[in-house]
Amino acid sequence: MQAPDNFNPPAGVAVDLQPGLRRILAPNPSPMTYRGTNTYLLGDEDIAVIDPGPENEAHLNAILNAVTPGQRISHIIVTHTHLDHSPLAAPLAARTGAAIYAFGGPEAGRSEVMTRLVAQGMTGGGEGIDLAFRPDVELADGEVIDGDGWQLEVIHTPGHLGNHIALGWQDTCFTADHVMGWASSLVSPPDGDLTDFMAACHRLRARNWSVFHAGHGAPITDPAGRLEWLIKHRQSREAQILSALEQAEGTARQLAERIYIETPVALLPAAERNVFAHLVDLNGKNMVLPRGEISATAVFHRVA
Repeated sequence: MQAPDNFNPPAGVAVDLQPGLRRILAPNPSPMTYRGTNTYLLGDEDIAVIDPGPENEAHLNAILNAVTPGQRISHIIVTHTHLDHSPLAAPLAARTGAAIYAFGGPEAGRSEVMTRLVAQGMTGGGEGIDLAFRPDVELADGEVIDGDGWQLEVIHTPGHLGNHIALGWQDTCFTADHVMGWASSLVSPPDGDLTDFMAACHRLRARNWSVFHAGHGAPITDPAGRLEWLIKHRQSREAQILSALEQAEGTARQLAERIYIETPVALLPAAERNVFAHLVDLNGKNMVLPRGEISATAVFHRVA
């Protein structure tokens, strides 16, 4: 379920999405970011900047230039600390005096199993972490951020990254990289935890949303349908891994080679991380076991 290529707005231009909400596309297109990072401006007078984006002077100026007379940037809200979402927060704060809000620093919200993997020396997760990031205000799940004429509910949605949050605004949700329309979200250990990701998907599905505004790509106008697809997509991959383990035990790499038979060799490391994310989740559900301690190179077998 990939998005059509008709989402291609110009970078640096503030586009009206609905009353009180605008989007500015950052000039950082890539295979990981699609057309670039979506920065959202919420409010008519007090403006909340949601995900200022990568450190880029042109994008900084585009955000500042979108502020009209009588408006001010009052809040800078970061959904998570990947390098395409958070680094511009500090320069924007320096120019505006606005405080930076986030769930926490780079390690906040990290699950216990991912903490153990990091302690073993596992690094990397695919998108790069803003290690220097520190918010002025640390947010908690369920907290409400108040601005002049708007309120945002903080919804902790770990999985893509431990400190990832979504933001509820009436029946609209800013889902950042947890739910996107153009591709499924990357869940890559030790940054990403699939168990947390699936739990957050189910949590979002329990609410009646009208639209999702994601970190990349076009607005998602069928939130329930998109969440259902994401959940079934992951369940289908889980079934493939379990089926492969019925044939023979294997490492994440070996299983990826058996399952992703049409994937170019250059993309197999990403596939391997995805398989490992599933193996960690399945281990937590007592459906697979590693031979020895769980690790990226462990040999896994199906529990009888």
